Amino acid sequence: MGDYDEDTAFLGQTGPYFWTAFFLLNTVFVSTGFNGLYIVFVGATPKHSCLIPDVNLTEAWREAIIPVTLVDGEEVQSQCSRYRLDVVRNLSAEGYVPGRDVNLTELGQEGCLDGWSYSKEIYQSNIVTEWDLVCDNQWKVPFASSTLFVGYLLGSLVSGQLSDRFGRKKVVFFSLAAQCVSVTLQSFSHSWRMFCIMFLFVGASQISIYISAFVLGTEVLSKTMRVIFTTLGAFLFYCIGYMTLPWIAYSIREWRTLLAVLAATSVVYIPLWWFIPESPRWLITQGRVEEAEAIVRDAARKNKVEAPAVIFKESEAMPPTKTYSMLDVLKSQNIRCITLMCLILWMAINIGYFGLSLNTSNLSGDPFMNCFLSAAAEVPAYVVSTCLLRKCPRRALLSSFLFIGGGLLLLIQFIPNSLQNLALALVMTGKFGFTMAFSIVYIYTAEIYPTVLRNVGMGMCSSAARIGSITAPYVIYLGTYNKILPYILMGSLTIASSVVNFFLPETLNRDLPETVDQMQECQGLCSGLKKKKYVETGERENPTLHHETKSDVQSLTA
Repeated sequence: MGDYDEDTAFLGQTGPYFWTAFFLLNTVFVSTGFNGLYIVFVGATPKHSCLIPDVNLTEAWREAIIPVTLVDGEEVQSQCSRYRLDVVRNLSAEGYVPGRDVNLTELGQEGCLDGWSYSKEIYQSNIVTEWDLVCDNQWKVPFASSTLFVGYLLGSLVSGQLSDRFGRKKVVFFSLAAQCVSVTLQSFSHSWRMFCIMFLFVGASQISIYISAFVLGTEVLSKTMRVIFTTLGAFLFYCIGYMTLPWIAYSIREWRTLLAVLAATSVVYIPLWWFIPESPRWLITQGRVEEAEAIVRDAARKNKVEAPAVIFKESEAMPPTKTYSMLDVLKSQNIRCITLMCLILWMAINIGYFGLSLNTSNLSGDPFMNCFLSAAAEVPAYVVSTCLLRKCPRRALLSSFLFIGGGLLLLIQFIPNSLQNLALALVMTGKFGFTMAFSIVYIYTAEIYPTVLRNVGMGMCSSAARIGSITAPYVIYLGTYNKILPYILMGSLTIASSVVNFFLPETLNRDLPETVDQMQECQGLCSGLKKKKYVETGERENPTLHHETKSDVQSLTA
């Protein structure tokens, strides 16, 4: 077939058809926003201490039976131990007064043999309080969080193949249904293991929704609308869902009810099946040209333009092209070096982004407001990054925001406990920097790789990102030993990645490389050889052409 954009140019760049598809597809991303990070509340650890059974103890001994320990310079009650109940019961029966007649530090201690007592000040119940995921079992919370990201990894590998075979639209709605079923079943989990298994399916279905809807939007929308969709639309509507999550959780403090409500929101997408079209581009690749023409003619009717008698013209068959794989990435030392640095970048950025996102319930202050602020910090980041990417060098831009985000996290260790609001402001500013880096690295990486290796390169980087997100919950888990340790680790890793980024080539005002040879010629910084292709060949760069070409590349970053 001929060029799709040329064949459908009569539709124009905007119109009721494109705007309707734009908003309907973007509403799908709202569900990924509030279904992605509910583990922040469902897996939060409330204040707790050993449960003291109903035995004959004086009020003084009932208050003194929990040992006091020093944590971060503050005296707090122990959460995992108590003084031996049989000894305390005998001392209480004999009339001894704790602290006056008995030196408490000389008493033996034991674990929480009768379970734990949890504060219900913030959460009525969640998986921590229901299955006692504290003390020796507290590792199960980050493990549960990581299963979501393992699902992301599996879903990103499978969804592309499914959408190529069965169609973008079918995979979007099938994934919405799978997400609804998975979250619903998760709300009925009778054990931590079942919760984790269902969380795996939640992650797989959610990333499948995001990728399939993203690809569908880039293929259905016009070139102008596609740029808005890929740079702002999908991200901002995700933020809307993310910002909605804490208020839903604030209204529903019981975790099973919360998940049931979140699952039920997927039902509102059922009517969209009759309004969101299938991708005409995909239909053409499947030989279903008549169905593709019917969709385009309906678009022409809605946009009030006249369609030609024959929309898609036949053209000469293209000669077969070579298929590239990950082995081709490993053959060249230059590409190996660039790929290694890109993998480090993606992994570090994802550890920082998801680490800060998952850590909002551990910050001082109201966890619901903290989560909302964390989500709200992403909105200006996406807007600003979109504006800066038009004219600013990618390498300097990405390194700057990585350095800002990492540097602010390293400063947190010097903030005194009396200035927790300042620490919170630094965390939110750091989240802004990580979100900026998150949005820039997608475009930057797509511009580095040549067309023949772009999908392979982006796929490898996406896999590294999933590994980083799987690691993020365990980085936050280090906060149980020292609350500033996660910030030191994330900050150091991010600053190191900002230095690594300086060795990547600049792509601003450069034509997208088409072949491996072009990439090797223009990407010389990695090997220390500055191969100035455009200067040596005398080619003039065309910034306008370059900008238009790169706006299309964002459809490949999914």
